[in-house]
This record gives sequence, structure tokens and C-alpha cells, in this order.
Amino acid sequence: MSDKINLKGITWNHSRGFVPMVATAQRFSELNPQVEITWEKRSLQQFADFSIQELAQRFDLLVIDHPWAGFAAKTASILPLDKYLSKDYMDDQRNNTVGHSFESYAYDGHQWALPIDAATPVASSRPDLLEKYGFQRPATFEDLLLLADRGLVAFAGIPIDVLMNFYTFCCSLGEDPCQQEDQIISRDTGVKALQMYRELASKIHPDNFKRNPIQVYEAMTLGDDIVYCPFAYGYSNYSRAGYAGQLLHFHDMISLNGQDNLRSTLGGTGLAVSSSSAHIEMAVKYAEFVASATCQQTVFFENGGQPGHLSAWKDNEVNRRSNDFFTNTLPALQRAFLRPRYHGHMFFQDHAGDTVRDYLMNGGDELQVLEKMNKLYIESRSLVLS
Repeated sequence: MSDKINLKGITWNHSRGFVPMVATAQRFSELNPQVEITWEKRSLQQFADFSIQELAQRFDLLVIDHPWAGFAAKTASILPLDKYLSKDYMDDQRNNTVGHSFESYAYDGHQWALPIDAATPVASSRPDLLEKYGFQRPATFEDLLLLADRGLVAFAGIPIDVLMNFYTFCCSLGEDPCQQEDQIISRDTGVKALQMYRELASKIHPDNFKRNPIQVYEAMTLGDDIVYCPFAYGYSNYSRAGYAGQLLHFHDMISLNGQDNLRSTLGGTGLAVSSSSAHIEMAVKYAEFVASATCQQTVFFENGGQPGHLSAWKDNEVNRRSNDFFTNTLPALQRAFLRPRYHGHMFFQDHAGDTVRDYLMNGGDELQVLEKMNKLYIESRSLVLS
């Protein structure tokens, strides 16, 4: 048919990232027979690294990471959705945000994506193995170190996750990073955060420095060597029956001071519409459908998605089918740190993790690590569009 509308989307390569987009596209096409939506996928690393300006020239719909918001605003490569969606709809999205998820896609007074997926590092465990080895789930950093001494602890150790967890230690010690223009964090907090992180890292298997969160969870469910992960971006898929060989249970994180739990760094994904799309009206309509409360609680979640709408996180059926993943981890989402989204921050994020990871693996001088990070940080803040 000559009036057929074809939309192309790009998302990330995991059951949580790809399958719900295919399922929602299928249902949307059934409701709108003149529309066909095709989704492609890219690796998790490409998802974090590849410029959305280039992707927006090839795709109508983009699932994006929120640190790209500043870049998107400067390049106008994606649409400010607040100009296309009703005030009532946007108010619902804002009022049902999971933590800072809605705000994370806002920049320069506009909304550049809808939060269809919410995540932050949380703790996970194999209760069967905790019982086998005679351990309780850790409650303090000291408890965690004792478990790590037995070789039973893992965390994601690739550069981007290492950097996000460095932020977590800083936030949990009482100081948010990236609040000043000339340093990533104060000297005292930065040194203490690095030292605590290094103490833990020295007790984990070197293989973990090659793993992202997905690979950590695969290792936890395919074998019986890892009992506990103190922080990695949560994946509700692994707490659902039949997805993996063993069920993981997800929890809030440990406390450093005996009072407050760790404060991790917000992740998740948003659905954006390319400003180059030839079918903007229909692309926006699909984005509105996917991010709606009804879709998030049903089609999106039922097909492996991890919703970004608060009503889904509180839904009894959603929690029943995920062993209370959402109820158990929601407090961590609600207090999660919102990392910077200025235009140059992606440069810092792409390089600073290598510096921290090298220190964790090999040791070194904490002040030199902070000095290297500060140089990268100052450079990132000076970047302008070419």
C-alpha cells in the first residue's frame, strides 16, 4: 500500500532491551494497521558509546541513555517531546517517575525522551548458596568484606560500571560528584571512596573486571561460585521463573554508616524520536503508547521489559511475577544519584572509568588517580560542538 508508514527503531541487545520493543511494536501495528515498526539492536557498549546524532539520521525511534540528553539538546537530533504530547500526559509521566527517571531526560527546558525503563545498581544474591555456606545477607561494609574474603562476591568491573560505582561510594560517603567545575570530588571523599573500593576489589576474582552487569548475572545463575553482588544495575529478568538456570533475588544495598543504604547512580533508558523522521506524528504516538501506564504494566513488562512508570513498579501482579524485584529495589531507585548530562560529560564517562579500573586492579596513589580524573573532567566541561 502506498500509504503504509514504516518506522525503524534502534535499541540495545538484551531480552530487557529488545524483546519488549518488538512486542509493543507488534501490538501498536495491530492497533494501527497502516504502521509497521522494525527494531534493530546494538551491543550494550555501543548503546553507551555510539553518538545518537548519527543514529537519529538512520532511525525514527531511539532507545537512549540519559547522559546523552545534553548532547541531544545541543544538536537538536531528537525531538523535544513536550512540544508534541499533551500537558496531561506529560504530567502523568512526571508524577509517576521512578526516582529521577523523568527528570533525567529533561534538559534546557525540554523533555528529550520518555522514561520507558528504570534501573540503578542494587544488590543481588543466591539465597540457596547463602544458606549452603552459612552466611546471612550482608548488611554492612564489614559484612561484605567478610563474604568477599571467601571468594563469594562479584561486581561488574568494566570501566563504565567501575566509574558508576565510584560515584556510589562518593554519594554514600556524603558528597555527590561533579558538583563543581574544577574537580570531580573533594580530595578527602575521593581518597576514602577509592580506598574502600580498592579494599573490596582486591578480594574479587579478576574475571569480574571483564564483566558488565549482564555477564555478572549470567555467572551467578550458570554456576555456584558467586553468592552475592553488592551493586550492579538491576535486571528483573533474572528474578523471573524460567529465564535463567537459577533465580536471583534482588535487594536494597548495604550501609556504610549503619543508618543509610548505599546511594547508587541512576541508569535506565528513554524512548526518543528522531527529528529527521519522515513520520514524526506516528513515531510520537508510538512513544506515547509504550510509555503509558497500561502498556508498561502489561505488554512491556510481560515481554521482559523493566518499566519506567511508577505504577508498574507498585503493581501486585508485576511484583508477583518477578519475586518482588520492584518492591524490594524501589527505595534504591528513589534515592539514586542523577549523574551529569552536560554536552561534554560523555567524553569524561568514556575515559575516566579506565583510570579507576586500573587503580582497582593494580593499586596506586589515590591522589594521582583523582588528578587524572580532574584533568579529564575539566576537559569535558570545556568541550564545545564542532
